[in-house]
Amino acid sequence: MMRRILMIGGTGTISTAIVKQLAEEGQWEVTVLNRGNRAEVLPDGVRQLRVDIDNEERVRELTGDTVWDVVAEFIGFVPAQVERDVRLFSGKTRQYVYISSASAYHKPCRSYLITEGTTLANPYWQYSRDKIACEEYLMKEYRENGFPVTIVRPSHTYDERSIPVGVHGKNGSWQVIDRIRNGKPVIIPGDGTSLWTLTFNRDFARGYIGLLGNPHAIGEAVQITGDETLTWDQIHETIAQALGVELMPCHVPSDLLAEAGAKYGYDYAGELLGDKARSVVFDNRKLKRLSPGMKTTVPFDEGVRIALDHILAHPELQKPDPDFDVFTDRVVAAIRSAKEMI
Repeated sequence: MMRRILMIGGTGTISTAIVKQLAEEGQWEVTVLNRGNRAEVLPDGVRQLRVDIDNEERVRELTGDTVWDVVAEFIGFVPAQVERDVRLFSGKTRQYVYISSASAYHKPCRSYLITEGTTLANPYWQYSRDKIACEEYLMKEYRENGFPVTIVRPSHTYDERSIPVGVHGKNGSWQVIDRIRNGKPVIIPGDGTSLWTLTFNRDFARGYIGLLGNPHAIGEAVQITGDETLTWDQIHETIAQALGVELMPCHVPSDLLAEAGAKYGYDYAGELLGDKARSVVFDNRKLKRLSPGMKTTVPFDEGVRIALDHILAHPELQKPDPDFDVFTDRVVAAIRSAKEMI
């Protein structure tokens, strides 16, 4: 008997891979609820409900009396959004899976080794504090009212449309890739040796799907990441190698980037001090107990080539960012000037 899943969102970096794998496996009846902005990425057989999730009356009309095996929330960022979901789906789902964030873990880290029991606290990033508040509300609903929540904490998950880099502007990673391939200096936070974990979205989807309908996942928080941990130098060097060029790194202290970025409208205090600049290694034993099929099948050296091939073949993904280019040049010049003064 087919199980029913309602995916709120469904066309983002993480959720697209999950939708595709569910459709391929053929064991789930997949319904996506969103505004329909990227309907072309949905595979055949996936039903779409085009509606603004905040229009609760219309959502109730479209979903009717359906009781879902899983409701999966991918676009809940603030408590009001998960409170809305509880109103809509209490008594109408056997499991509610909420995408939180590994950035919610304590910053600065008390230990480099992160488990689901690591304290949640991030004074640097409002995004992370909002995710923590969402988690706390949902767990309260689970404890007091039996709302069947599972919390999922991803770290840096990417797909073929974008390549992870340490510092970028408002148009994503393309400008950094372009600088690398043209032999221009690129900013790497800190001294380049802090540790970071990257997960290709197909691997993330495998771990996530193992939690769906899993009674042992109810009332639990689970982090989903790959098993490969790299330094920021290794990440950028891998990109340069894939492009066939030499990397020109410029190491910049993260606190300096946070101060400089604020003058240009970049929230590097949150993105770096509250996340990327902190060395972390994820202990995934809990995930693998709950989702035994989870493993890294796309290491970064392969993932970056998949992404580069796709990006270079799709000009619409090559979004220039002249403002970030100017910012980078100024930071590089300042660092070089400081070195010359010593």
